[in-house]
Amino acid sequence: MSEFTFKGKDFLLDGQPFRVLSGAMHYWRIVPDYWEDRLRKLRACGFNTVETYVPWNLHERREGEFDFSGSLDIVRYVETAQRLGLYVIVRPGPYICSEFDFGGLPSWLLRYPDMRLRCNDPLYLEKVRPYYRELLTRIRPLLCTAGGPVIMVQIENEYGSYGNDKAYLRAVADMYREYGMDCLLYTSDGPSYWMLNGGTLPEYPCVANFGSHPAEAFSLLSDFRPDQPSMCGEFWCGWFDHWGEAHHVRTAEETLRDLVPMVDAGASFNFYMFHGGTNFGFTNGANHTGTQYQPTITSYDYGSPLSEAGDLTPTYYAVQQVLGKLAPLPDIPVENTKKAAYGTVTLTGRAPLFDNLGKLGPTVHAAAPECMEELGQDFGYVVYSTELRGPSEPLPLVLEHVHDRAQVFLDGKPAGIRERSGRCDEISIGLAKGETVRCDILVENMGRVNYGPKLFDRKGIFPGIRLGQMYHFGWDMTSLTMDDLSGLTWTNDVCDDGRPAFLRGTFTVDGTPADTFVRPEGFHKGFIMVNGFNLGRYWNDRGPQKTLYLPAPLLHEGENEIIVFETDGYDSPAVRLEAEPDLG
Repeated sequence: MSEFTFKGKDFLLDGQPFRVLSGAMHYWRIVPDYWEDRLRKLRACGFNTVETYVPWNLHERREGEFDFSGSLDIVRYVETAQRLGLYVIVRPGPYICSEFDFGGLPSWLLRYPDMRLRCNDPLYLEKVRPYYRELLTRIRPLLCTAGGPVIMVQIENEYGSYGNDKAYLRAVADMYREYGMDCLLYTSDGPSYWMLNGGTLPEYPCVANFGSHPAEAFSLLSDFRPDQPSMCGEFWCGWFDHWGEAHHVRTAEETLRDLVPMVDAGASFNFYMFHGGTNFGFTNGANHTGTQYQPTITSYDYGSPLSEAGDLTPTYYAVQQVLGKLAPLPDIPVENTKKAAYGTVTLTGRAPLFDNLGKLGPTVHAAAPECMEELGQDFGYVVYSTELRGPSEPLPLVLEHVHDRAQVFLDGKPAGIRERSGRCDEISIGLAKGETVRCDILVENMGRVNYGPKLFDRKGIFPGIRLGQMYHFGWDMTSLTMDDLSGLTWTNDVCDDGRPAFLRGTFTVDGTPADTFVRPEGFHKGFIMVNGFNLGRYWNDRGPQKTLYLPAPLLHEGENEIIVFETDGYDSPAVRLEAEPDLG
C-alpha cells in the first residue's frame, strides 16, 4: 500500500518527492496482444507512469449492458503496466474528448431529449452512476492505497472549456469517493483563466494542458493556484487529422523545444500522446467550427514518439535521451514489430448492399424518418427507404439536417450525394401519372462531435424529408452497425454498377503473421474488415490517410479473409497489403 499526495510544489509518494513522467496510451486503441509491447517501450523511454482515458461509450454501448472484456479489459491493462514497473493515471470521464465519438459519451444518452449533458442535471447523473459503479469497483483494488499502481484519477475532463457547474464537478467527485476512490483526485484544463476558473475545484489540484509555451502556461497556472505542483496534464507532442486536411507532422526538434524547458523547470508532465494507436471501426469523433463539420480520420498516430504501429521514431530516441538524464534508463530491450508486404489481394466475391439489407440489421417502419439514436443504434449507417408515386411536377428532394453523409438512389441508381459540410448535389424528382420510383437513402454516421458546444449531435436525417415544401411520410429504416457480416449472400460478379457493395477476398500468410498496411487503391469511400475485425474507414477522395493499419494479432497463419465495403463505386476489385504506412 502506498500514498500519493502533494505538498506545496511537490508530489509525494510515501512522503518522498515524486515527479510524474507520464505517457498517454489508450488500451482500446491498441489490440490487447500489443499492450505489453507498447508499455515496455514507454518504460524503456524513461517514463514512470502511463495515462489512459476510459471510453464510456464502448463499455456501455447499450444502456445497462457493460463490457470489460478483450480490448476493453482495463484491469488487465493496468495490471500489465504495474508488472512492468509503471504507475497509472486513470481518466474516467464521463466525458473524455480524445477525438473519440461523442467525446466518449454513449450515444443512447441522445434518446433523452430533455437531458442536459455535462452538468448537474439529475437525469444525466442518474445515467452516469451505473457506469461509475461498474468501472470504479474494478479500479478500486488497483489504487495505490490498495497496493495497485493507480496514483491519480481525473474528475471529468477539460470541463472549463465547456461549462462552469461546480455542483456537477462535486457530484462527480462525490461518486468517486462513494465508490472508494481514496487516491489523489485532480482536474485538467487549458492554460487560460476562464478555463481554469470554470473547470476546477479549490479542494483538488489542477493541471494545465498545452503543446507549446510551457513557461507562460506554468506561470499562469501558478498564479491561479500558487501552492500546488506544476504539471502539464496533456503535453501535445503532435496533433490529429481530419479528412480533407494535410497530415500533421511535428519534428523531434520541435518537441524538445517545449519539453526541455518543462524538464529544466522540474515540472511533471503527461505526453499526449506517447502512442496514439487507431480509431478502429467507426469510433472516431469530429470537430465543429460552428459552420464546418470536421470528422477525424481512422489513424490516431498523432505524431507520437511511438507510431500508430508502435514503431520507435526519431522523437522517441530524442525524448529518451532527455529523460535518461533524470534517472538511469531501465534495461528493457525493445524493438519494432515485424512488418510484411503481402501483396495484391484480388477480391472475387461481391454482395450488393440493397440485396442484403434484411441480413444486416433490423428494419422498422415509421411515418417520419427517425435519427439513429431513436433506432437504438450507435455506429455505422442507416438506410431510409420509401416509394414515391406520381403524378408530380419535378420537385427538389430536400433532406433536412443530414448527419453526416447521404447518398440517394432512385430505383437503385445513384442520384446524388449530400454532405453535412461539403458536397451538396441538387436532386429533383418528377413523376408521370401512375409512375412510381423506389427511393433509398444511405446515411453514414461519420463520427459524433467530441468537443465544444455542438456535442448534442444526433445522426441520420431529421426532422424530415421533403419534395419541395411537402413532407413525404412512410419510411422503412434499416440499421446497419456492420458488427456482423457473416449473413451476406455473395456472388462471383464483381463488376461495379455504382451501387454500394461489399467485396470479399482471401490471402495467405505463411509462417508467423506480421503487421501490414491495407491500401484500398482504386476504391473511394468505405471501411475494411479483416477476419471479422473492422479496421476503420478509408476516404481516398479526401485523404490524407491512404492506408489502414492491420496489426499482426488480427491475422493467422494460412488463409485470411478481407471484406471491403465501398459506397461510391470502385475502379478495380483489388487491394494491396504493404509494409509501410501512408498517412499523407
